[in-house]
Amino acid sequence: MHQPRSLIDKIFLVIKGLCMGAANKVPGVSGGIVAFVVGFYEEFIYSLRKINLKAFKLLFNGRFKSFYKYVNGQFLSLLIFGMLVSYFSVSKILDYFLIKKELFVWAGFFGMIIGSIYFIAKDFKHWNKKTIIAGILGLIVGIGISFLSPAKENDNLLFIFLCGIISVSGMTLPGLSGSFILILLGNYVLLLVDSVNALYDTFAEVLQGDFSFVNNSKRLNTLKILAVFTTGSAFGLVTLSHILGFVLKHFRHITTAVIIGFITGSLGVVWPWKKTIFMLNEAGEVLLDSNGDKIIRNYERYLPDVALSETWWAVVFIILGILILLGLDWYGKRRKQIA
Repeated sequence: MHQPRSLIDKIFLVIKGLCMGAANKVPGVSGGIVAFVVGFYEEFIYSLRKINLKAFKLLFNGRFKSFYKYVNGQFLSLLIFGMLVSYFSVSKILDYFLIKKELFVWAGFFGMIIGSIYFIAKDFKHWNKKTIIAGILGLIVGIGISFLSPAKENDNLLFIFLCGIISVSGMTLPGLSGSFILILLGNYVLLLVDSVNALYDTFAEVLQGDFSFVNNSKRLNTLKILAVFTTGSAFGLVTLSHILGFVLKHFRHITTAVIIGFITGSLGVVWPWKKTIFMLNEAGEVLLDSNGDKIIRNYERYLPDVALSETWWAVVFIILGILILLGLDWYGKRRKQIA
């Protein structure tokens, strides 16, 4: 797991982080799928499992070099760097296209998920009674989550901590979108829009020498919520990675079958042809978040009109999404042949 990496490997690892970060931001898309398909899922889980009591002992004893090596620091730091850059750049571009060309963006993701199902399933030769049952259960859960109705926003700190634990599921569980789960929990806007914007505004003010935010109770409360959410996310990431590491080691085939079923069931979340349903107040007016953007409540899916040209353009983007995954598959095989 700790083999030396060339400069090209390091650059590609940052790019993988960019892709994973962008995927995590979009409701319905899982960063775990990126990790699984691109081929660094097991190393990702392995590295997170290394953040344990031994790692903290090394850190607190000042053995920083040993700590960095023990937790596969180069891998994690490059990947996380890519995710952070993505969050303030690539995901912003993605947000723009979701507003301007929403159908085509969803179509591209839909194709990528179809491609990822093929990618995972094509080499899986272990179908039997247990794995078939596991796959069907994964499918049912995936479909069930797709059609759940969202709850109301809740800023209770214990609930926020639980939201943090649940939200990182998209990074560790392929097919489960952490962003979509936050929509279902009612806290997507609070935690991934308002809180992030509050942090961004605070940094911008501090860099300008403006510390007036310390007298802004609303800003401080939002930052406190973000801190609790981040703590919950970190706790969930490490905890889930240990559970997944154990499951992958002892129940690999059953786990893979569940993932195949779950990703297939999650196709309903990213179905391209859907109408966005926004939250309304008692007067029937659309509610807005702190950015002035409409707050998403859920989606109403419908069948496409084959008479429209945009339907066929969406089909083109679905095919493009599939080809991207096939290209990644080809790239992975070529890298193995060269190695």
